[in-house]
Amino acid sequence: MNEYKKITKEDIKSTFKNLKRSYKFIKNNKKSLILCIILSVLSLPISILTPILSARLLLTLNEGLYDSLLKIAAFLFIVYSIGHILAFISRIIYKKYIVKIIYDIQKELMKETFNLSCQTFDENGTGLFIERLRSDASVIAEIYDDLTNIIIEICSNLGIFIVIFTISKIMFIYFVLIGIKEIIISKKRMEYYYQRYKKIRSLEDKNTGFITELIRGVRDVKVLNSTNVFMKKYDKRVNEVNEENIELTIKNNKFFIIRDEINEVFDYFFYFIGIILTKNDLLTASNFVILYMYKTKIKYVFDYFVSMMESIKSFNLSANRVYEIIDGEKFSKEKFGGTNLNHINGDFEFRNVSFAYKENKEILHNISFSVKANTTVAFVGKSGSGKSTIFSLLSKLYNVPDNKIFIDGIDINTLTKDAIRNNISVITQNPYIFNLSIRDNLLLVKEKVSDKEMIKACKTACLHDFIMSLPDGYDTIVGEGGVTLSGGERQRLAIARALIKKTEIILFDEATSALDNETQEKIQKAIHSLKGKYTILIIAHRLSTIVNSDKIIMIDKGKIVVEGTHQTLMKKSLKYQKLYHADLIK
Repeated sequence: MNEYKKITKEDIKSTFKNLKRSYKFIKNNKKSLILCIILSVLSLPISILTPILSARLLLTLNEGLYDSLLKIAAFLFIVYSIGHILAFISRIIYKKYIVKIIYDIQKELMKETFNLSCQTFDENGTGLFIERLRSDASVIAEIYDDLTNIIIEICSNLGIFIVIFTISKIMFIYFVLIGIKEIIISKKRMEYYYQRYKKIRSLEDKNTGFITELIRGVRDVKVLNSTNVFMKKYDKRVNEVNEENIELTIKNNKFFIIRDEINEVFDYFFYFIGIILTKNDLLTASNFVILYMYKTKIKYVFDYFVSMMESIKSFNLSANRVYEIIDGEKFSKEKFGGTNLNHINGDFEFRNVSFAYKENKEILHNISFSVKANTTVAFVGKSGSGKSTIFSLLSKLYNVPDNKIFIDGIDINTLTKDAIRNNISVITQNPYIFNLSIRDNLLLVKEKVSDKEMIKACKTACLHDFIMSLPDGYDTIVGEGGVTLSGGERQRLAIARALIKKTEIILFDEATSALDNETQEKIQKAIHSLKGKYTILIIAHRLSTIVNSDKIIMIDKGKIVVEGTHQTLMKKSLKYQKLYHADLIK
């Protein structure tokens, strides 16, 4: 019990902290919230009057005063109707502002998710963040409605308790004991509920990630004919969540059974005490009926109070999960400096850079090299040697210590995000094409681009003729991941995007690997036409395509083996010669 009290104090502290942090999402909608509260306050007299009127109705019926009965029934009808109208208006206003609040929270969460480091996604997967974006925002928004309702219920019941105290002090003590009983039972239940619920949410994060990955890879699952294998994995994960939910339900039901049995005992004592008080003229029959009406209402009030405790627990859990992302308390975010550069020349340098995605598994080992602006440099080496990692570090997808990577002589860690990424384009081997039209995919990198610029970029990327052969041309929807396009078409679309962006540094990460020989030759001519105008870095699996580069850097096991022009390396490097001749045989 002492341990639970300690947790409860922490809950109260966390609740106020989380409410304060999330209030910024309420500020723009507080007028609607205040209006809901006003409407709820207006319904307070109805909450107090209806049990009294209902009791009066029964007594009048018993006394045979039919004329009075009709008047009371008519008044009761009016009171109920007003209550329904107020509730209807309140629900509409609530729905409007709660949807807006959920949107604002999800928007902020989405924005901060984009600011997370790639390392965070590598370590946690995407499902964790999708689940928090999907469900936790709703829980945070709804707590304000729950708090509004509990405040109204408290105000309402203060009036009811005053009425009860006025009618019978003994019965007042009885109702207080009911409240104490409900609080004791609910405190015991909530200790177990929170821990189990927390575990369930964690498992749901993992499940969402698994399902997301499974759906994205559905084509590979079909080709591999691995549906049964993945369904077994799916069953195992879902069953794990279901078992936790079932265990939670069983435990909750045990508490509810105990509570209901205790309620039956208290109900018996209500009748027992009421009869004794009535027989001894300490309580009138009409007041006994009124108290009977209040008994059910008071019970529901305490049930609501228990639900409120659950809401607070869920709110704190969801708020902590959301603010772990927004505040960066648990998940690392990208870090940028404050130096902005609208234009860069394109020089950059690596100085003794070492890097590991995971501890004790270093990918790059103390590498150093420099690239001059408007030159073309190629990186060659076996798969896994660290070539793509260099591109990731230059784009600052991963962090390195200060004074390791420089752009135009400036430490990359001191530059703003825009200074780096507005001046660097990366074209990967497997570019992600969004489920949008070709036009919209191109506009992602530059919102205001003329049709003339777009067509020119697509012609340079040898894509325009293909686009014009489609029924909807540039407005053709390409499907998730560009599924309706071939690998070569996706790469050419990515190249066109980079050309539209017009950055000073362009990185080609095996960007022509999915192209046929004829198209690759055209793209090579397009890349060659950019020489001298941009700083171009190329990772190539076909060495014959990069022989005209200003410099070739050969990497092996995370270290630079040799660098120079193609002619120089053919003369001085036996490793390069073997790699080049092996490529010609392919």
